[in-house]
Amino acid sequence: MTARASAYRLLQGALRSRRAVDDSFDEAVTALEPRDRAFVRLLVATCLRRLGQIDDILKRFVTDPPPPAEDALRIGATQALFLDTPVHAAVSTTVELVKRKGQDRLVGLVNAVMRKVAGDGKAVLADQDEARLNTPAWLLDRWTAAFGDAAARAIAGAHLFEPPLDLTTKTDDMPVAGATRLPTGTWRLATGGRIEDIAGFKEGAWWIQDAAAALPAKILLGALGGDRRVIDLCAAPGGKTAQLAAAGCKVTAIDLSKPRMALLKDNLKRLDLPAETVVADVKNWKPPTLVDGVLLDAPCSATGTIRRHPDLPYIKRAEDFARFPEIQSALLANAATMVKPGGVLVYSVCALEPAEGEGVIDAFLAANPTWRRRKIAPGVIGDQSEFLTANGDLRTLPSMWAEHGGLDGFYAALLTRAD
Repeated sequence: MTARASAYRLLQGALRSRRAVDDSFDEAVTALEPRDRAFVRLLVATCLRRLGQIDDILKRFVTDPPPPAEDALRIGATQALFLDTPVHAAVSTTVELVKRKGQDRLVGLVNAVMRKVAGDGKAVLADQDEARLNTPAWLLDRWTAAFGDAAARAIAGAHLFEPPLDLTTKTDDMPVAGATRLPTGTWRLATGGRIEDIAGFKEGAWWIQDAAAALPAKILLGALGGDRRVIDLCAAPGGKTAQLAAAGCKVTAIDLSKPRMALLKDNLKRLDLPAETVVADVKNWKPPTLVDGVLLDAPCSATGTIRRHPDLPYIKRAEDFARFPEIQSALLANAATMVKPGGVLVYSVCALEPAEGEGVIDAFLAANPTWRRRKIAPGVIGDQSEFLTANGDLRTLPSMWAEHGGLDGFYAALLTRAD
């Protein structure tokens, strides 16, 4: 019950207070054993991934339940419908949950609804439209406008399943036990177990990094090679910094957040990789000398990472997205001043919104005639030509690589300074 109570707390934080699960997770599970912590994460993530379906089923059996009952029923329905929890356990633990929350008056309602959900819910699942129900309409509409109806529904479908664990190794000849090598060089493991228990963690042989997130640094390295002076902007938690340092670049990593920079330093220490680190505002920081290359992984709506962060559609609103292109454009403009003539700049975001990707780059190029878009060579990204747009930019979608287990949505553009 302690684990279910923690899951209830995290779900309420996301749905009622728009608080990210990752920001609350450690505090919510501090008293739990590792196995129970894993169960809490699975329970909350599954509930958020399938929330539309769950609510569609609940509304067939109850009208406007009070929030304490509604969120408890969501936890219970997740177990009964998607985690194969025995019916008696799903019902009894949900009833106990509302009791522990001091809501004895709701016991009869919760007990009755849970029995109906456990008895009839799975039959309803077969006729539901998963993509539409589990994706807020405003978000699905944006993807439909950007990529078409079929692609939008495929993206929504890719978000319904727990993603695998991706690792980047310090060297290409450093395999990960039990992992599969993807075409782009990333190593992929099925999820499960503690990260610290995976072979090579203590030795600093690898770091966690989605296959798509590893591509922007590969693009920069493909244009420059190693042994160059480069700057990684908005660098924390350090995956791209580690890639550049492991390739032999002299890296300066910049991030505004002191706690996130501390995490980057800890990661580099475990990996035994060198980099200069600076806590500063990327909008106005200037390097002492111009450099060969800059990687700007800009703050964004992060809609490309929903499969790893299923709370995102519920903690953000459509109006939240409007501010990002302005911020990204300001960061890009300053990043361009750091590159010496003939140097290169890679701009990337883990967002599906074209306004945060192509829109920012097109506006920058229109205002800066000394910069040129350079087509990304397919060989740099493992000959995955389907990841490249007509303009030669990178655009991955969560629905791609279904045969491998998918990947995050990313956009990246390679720019060259001509003067």
